[in-house]
Amino acid sequence: MLVVISGPSGVGKTSILREVLRRTGATFSVSATTRAPAAGEREGVDYYFIDRETFQRWVDERRFIEVAQVFGRNWYGTPREPVERQLADGKIVVLDIDVQGAAEVKRYMPECLAIFILPPSEDELYRRLRDRGREDDDAIARRFAEARKEIAFARETGIYDRFVTNGNLAQATDEVEKTIRAAAGVRAGSA
Repeated sequence: MLVVISGPSGVGKTSILREVLRRTGATFSVSATTRAPAAGEREGVDYYFIDRETFQRWVDERRFIEVAQVFGRNWYGTPREPVERQLADGKIVVLDIDVQGAAEVKRYMPECLAIFILPPSEDELYRRLRDRGREDDDAIARRFAEARKEIAFARETGIYDRFVTNGNLAQATDEVEKTIRAAAGVRAGSA
């Protein structure tokens, strides 16, 4: 089963995702990106860091399930081969991708489970972005504006099967895990 998890920066998606992967034994699909690694990120674990020329060649060779340009700068994509191989092996594969990519994946694999993580409020999301202390005020404002667009897109398009509000990390994590387990059980039982 393929699972897509999306949500705006600062919503706690990565924390939820790490714990859900640990609990379920699901496989995380590593995306490729043209951006430089952030502090602590590892090649092949967090992302495949590739140059723009290589990325474009992979696009031309149809090696991605989905691609998206984020903030008009860097490109991200989900390599097709590892996902298809892991699904063929009967694994639950989880993608952490933005709303543009989620829409592409839903077109490619409409049966995938798509979950969107919401903040408890816009004020709380802005506070979380600011409190991370990673970016200047302009970058925070840009991320916040983009987050508002992503949330609106997620609600309007109907591509997400479930919305989970992260007001409490433990409860949100439990809800995502239960949603995945329920969907995997139903799909496994119907096959």
